[in-house]
Order: sequence, then C-alpha cells, then structure tokens
Amino acid sequence: MTISRRDFCRASAVVLSGAAPLAAQARYGVQNCATEWTYSSSKAYRDPFNDVQLDVIFQAPSGRELRVPAFWAGEQSWRVRFAPSETGRHSFRTVCSDAGNSDLHNQRGVLEVASYTGNNTLFRHGFVRVRDDKRHLQQADGKPFFWLGDTWWMGLTSRLTWPDGFQTLTADRVKKGFSVIQIVAGLYPDMPPFDPRGANEAGFPWQPDYARINPAYFDMADLRIRHLVDNGLVPCVVGCWGYFLPLMGVNRMKQHWRYIVARWGAYPVVWCLAGEGTMPYYLSKTRDTDAQTQKEGWTELARYVRATDPFAHPITIHPPRSARDCVTDPAVLDIDMLQTGHNDRQSVPNTINSVRKSLQSEPKMPAIVGEVDYEGIQEASREEVQRFLFWSCILSGAGGHTYGANGIWQVNTLAKPYGLSPHGHSWGNTPWEVAYQLPGSKQVGIGKALLERYSWWKLQPDPELIQPHWTEQDYWQPYAAKISGEAVIAFAPNGRKSMRFEGLDQGECRAFFYNPSDASEVELGAVSIGTDGKWQAPEFPVFRDWVIVLDRKGRA
Repeated sequence: MTISRRDFCRASAVVLSGAAPLAAQARYGVQNCATEWTYSSSKAYRDPFNDVQLDVIFQAPSGRELRVPAFWAGEQSWRVRFAPSETGRHSFRTVCSDAGNSDLHNQRGVLEVASYTGNNTLFRHGFVRVRDDKRHLQQADGKPFFWLGDTWWMGLTSRLTWPDGFQTLTADRVKKGFSVIQIVAGLYPDMPPFDPRGANEAGFPWQPDYARINPAYFDMADLRIRHLVDNGLVPCVVGCWGYFLPLMGVNRMKQHWRYIVARWGAYPVVWCLAGEGTMPYYLSKTRDTDAQTQKEGWTELARYVRATDPFAHPITIHPPRSARDCVTDPAVLDIDMLQTGHNDRQSVPNTINSVRKSLQSEPKMPAIVGEVDYEGIQEASREEVQRFLFWSCILSGAGGHTYGANGIWQVNTLAKPYGLSPHGHSWGNTPWEVAYQLPGSKQVGIGKALLERYSWWKLQPDPELIQPHWTEQDYWQPYAAKISGEAVIAFAPNGRKSMRFEGLDQGECRAFFYNPSDASEVELGAVSIGTDGKWQAPEFPVFRDWVIVLDRKGRA
C-alpha cells in the first residue's frame, strides 16, 4: 500500500471528535510521518491541563505496543500525534485519567499506514538513532546520519519572524548542508523568566507562576518545527535552560517535558534536556545548591523522558563542559554533548582534549561539540577558526559538529539588537540577517560535503599518518584519519610546506588537495604507495589551509 504526499497531508489534517463512533475512526497515515487527530470532551474541566492526562495506545501489525502521550490543545480538547514505523493496519485505544469520561477514555479505532514514497530523507530512512559503534548516528534503516548542527537557541521567538525570517534562515542552512538545528522550547537563556524577548506571536509557553501550559505558544512553535522537518532538518529540541529546574521544580518540569514529547515526539528529533544543564541562574545567590539540584534533577528528568517517549529519540544535555558532568549517571544519556569555550584560537586545546576524553570515557557514546566559538563572538572566532574546529574535531573522532554564529543564537535584528544579558553585558549587536551570511557557515558545510563522498562514519583518527602532526604541545599542526581500504584524509592548517605521510597501506590511489574554503580541488594524480608506506606530498599551491586526500577508490 502506498500513498501520495498530497493524500498524506490530507489524511494528517483529519480532525475527528473523540465522541465519534468506531466506524468513523478509521484513519490513514504514512510510515515515519506524523499523523494526528483531536479528542474533544463534552465534560468541562476547570483546569484541563492539570486535571486530565490522556494517552493513546497503538498496536502495530507486529504486535508491538506504543503508549503515546496526547497533549492539551486548549479548551476541552486533546490531540495525539503518532509516527508509525511499520506499514499496515494499526489498532489504537485511548486511556484517560478520568476513566468515567467516555469521550476521552476507551475510544478505539484503526490506522492504515502506507509506505512513504517522497524524497525527504528523514521520512524515507526513519528517526535518528545511535549506531552500534556508539560513536556515530544513523537513521532507523541504518543510513549514517552526519550531525552538522546550527545554533538557533531563540529561534521560536517572534524576533525570528514567521514565515519570512524563519524560512529564509532555513533555506540557507539547507543549501549549505546543515542537518540539525539546536532550538530551545520557549524557556530561554540569557534573560529572566517572562522577559518580552522570549515571547512569540502567542505570548509565552507557560502562564505566569507556571500554573499551566499556553497551547497557543506551541501552535506557533509547531509551524516552525514542522518547517524544519519538512526541509530535512532534525530539530535538536532543548527543553529549557538548566536554571529553570529549580525555578519550576521537578514535577512542573516533567509536565513541560511530557508536553514537548507529546507535541514533537512524532517528528524526527533529538532531545536535549536543557541548556547549560548545571549552570545556576546568572544572579543566583545559592549557586552550589542550585547546581547540585540541577544535576540530580536532570538525571531524574532523563529517565522520565526516556520512559515517556514511545519513539526512543536520542537524549543528551547541553553542558557547561560535558554532558556527562550534568547528570549523576551518564548512562541516562545517548550523546555526550560538549561545550568548549568562546576564546577564539585559545579554545582549540580544550576542544580537542574534551573530544578525546569523551571518547575514552564509559559508557561509550558519540561525542559532539554542541557549542564552541560562535563565529564573530567578541570580534573573533572568524571563518578560519570555524574551519579548524570542524576538521580537527571530526578527524579526532567526533560523531558530528555544531556551528554557531553570534547574532543568530539570540536573534538580534536590524531594527532591534537583543540587548543586555542578566549579568549586565551584551554579547554583541550583529543582526541575524548579517550573521547567517558569515563565511564560516558555508565552509563547515563544504567540509561535510567532502566527507560524505566517503564512508565518513568509519574514520579512525591516526595522527601519525602525517608528519608533522598535532601534539599536546602544538595543536596547530596537521590532523589525519583513515577509512580503511578507502581513503586517508588530513587537514593541514596554514600549509606552508609539503607534508610527509607514513604508515600508509601499499597500493595505488588518487591524491588531491581540497580547499576547505571554496571546495576547489588541485589534482595530484595517481600515487603509488610502496612497501615502506611513505609518500611525500608536493608543495601546496599557496600558503593557506588545505585538506589532503588519498583516495583508494579514485573518486572524482
């Protein structure tokens, strides 16, 4: 059974009352795509968000059951979103905390699921997972997934206008090869709670005093999240900034996360529990107590999200240093996200050491830098630093890389800069309309494009393949890694003299220089590696950064 994208959209938009008879509850969906419908209660609740909890239990053709949380949609309505991983007929039934409400409890029906036949790789290959090597990511059917992230922390605010601004930035990032967008679900950094800068067109995500969710806020956020997904970008949904946990308490934060899972769990997402997970609020007078509360609380929240999410999306947390340090038990995480500094070239040693330390730690998990040296921050960290961080991290074994531009993360605008942080300073006034065109964003995409010619997920760091190479005494020497039987790839920053390779496998290959700024290539032709495993590369055409490739398969 197959279904067209047009029919899928029509089926996904179906909204039926929960009071409808069984025969009316035959619905249609598409594999790996979100389909949704609404249940309405004729019984009025004074506080429906807090008084009622609704789940829908789906049984797949294989017999597997998934308990999917529904979300309060406003007034006396709840909505469920489900993305089936199997084709065929699914049955479902509702479970309501008020078992006496026949509009919401024990409603039954079937969902006919067709194969996806479109071109969106997120739907065609399924949700993101951790590979068996515990070093990289893949999609549900095994297709390797290259995490190239961009940082839009405040991208759900009205300061990044919908649709014009948001769609412009999305199109640019798709064109440049990004695959992940890090974005916060309404409880933002760098401002006090309920600061006007954190609102979207429908206000704030919670009512004052955190009494209940504001569904209208999330309706506007839905438009943006769905737009990312429809354009092949995975939202890395950051639930909040870490200091909201002591402000709201664990129980309210569980409600917040249940709502996020119910809203966006049927999309191809990655969960990030919080930003700066253990960092107290900027002006806190109980910093040590707050940090410990947050560390213990996020560990509990990680277990809660895993138990609540029927789709088993990967879980991480954005840290002051390492995600492992933000929880009492690193086993609750799937990805070790790293933050390694904003000090231009001085951030490099900590970045490389953090990646290597993570990869040597237990339990094993992909190490991905989630924040480092936003381009342009503090009038530094320009494109040459962005190139260096990308290549040095990937060739050191990172499972992906995240870029950021100062001006985008906080959404400065031409008309109105973001302004002061709670600590009384400003990170800068570069508007996002300028920041998204900074050259570093294109150049990290150029790096990803080269690596995707090869089995990049098989890269094994091997610094000694190239001489000279980086050491802890000099991080600015070349980096090298090997894909066995396929390629050797090296990054030579500011190449001024020819490089010598050692320890290569004997045989024929094609060699070329690759310009990591513009993707141009300098052909070096066929190279024959002898039994000594050595090769002396020719002089570089100009003094600048180069990538050197020894291609065993002769790829053009």
